[in-house]
Amino acid sequence: MIRSVRVPDVEDLAKAWQRVPEVLPPTPLDTTGDIWLKLETLQPSGSFKIRGAISAMRELPSHVEVVTASAGNHGLGVATAARLLGTRATVVVPGNASPAKVAKLKAFESVTLVQVGTSYDEAEQHALGLTHGVYVSPYNDPGIIAGQATIGYELDSQVDGPMTVVCAVGGGGLASGLGLWASQRPDVRIVGVESAESVAVSETVKAGHDVEISVGETVADGITGNLEPGSVTVGLIRDHVHSLVRVTEPELWHAMRYLATNHGVIAEGAGAVAVAALLAGKVDVTGRAVAVISGRNIALPTLVKILTA
Repeated sequence: MIRSVRVPDVEDLAKAWQRVPEVLPPTPLDTTGDIWLKLETLQPSGSFKIRGAISAMRELPSHVEVVTASAGNHGLGVATAARLLGTRATVVVPGNASPAKVAKLKAFESVTLVQVGTSYDEAEQHALGLTHGVYVSPYNDPGIIAGQATIGYELDSQVDGPMTVVCAVGGGGLASGLGLWASQRPDVRIVGVESAESVAVSETVKAGHDVEISVGETVADGITGNLEPGSVTVGLIRDHVHSLVRVTEPELWHAMRYLATNHGVIAEGAGAVAVAALLAGKVDVTGRAVAVISGRNIALPTLVKILTA
């Protein structure tokens, strides 16, 4: 069954740009190297996902409970937004979700946490079947997509001249929002980056119809899984994102070490994919290279393993 989801437009982006800054201050831009870093790791939830959560949840009546599925970061964004907005949420995550993210979710009194199955796909199917609240997808939702685009509006005042903005792609909400923002700016290009172990978006864009992929093991657990059938992110990415590239596990590990040693930035696997693609020379850059460092929520043993490898 394909849900009917409205495709967002630039008016949705304008509304999100009014709502999100009322709750969140802009994140800083690290300009100390050749690659400029948009530090979404400094969000209160540890990732950019809180932008979309605030945008989408402020469109709902305050008494309505939100239901969502997440690999972890979107759930943390929804949980943080629920606390800030005085609402409740049910968050469904895979049984093998990152222990660091699960531990943080359990600390929220405003959240009912449900763990199901061993993949994001199973968690999403379970959440879609719940009937006690309003389902808010981590990516296939106009409010979510518009909220993620607020990163672009902040870059408007942080970067002069042409830029190539590189971001992670899982379900495509971030790339969709940034692509729609960039469609109004002829000197901006968006490049999306997938883990080579989970390429649902690029395969679906290439095929022109829904494609189910097998997901491999990756440290970028935040951007794995298949797409909800008919996701509006596919068309937005096809129309407004310049290119999609893939990075390998060694490239990801190298990028995480680079961020820690060269910039003092702790990034989870999904948070480092943009830098991984740029360091590997996989991005055709026009103007300034800006990498969205999308999240920091990584289990300490995993981080230690990667940094000391």
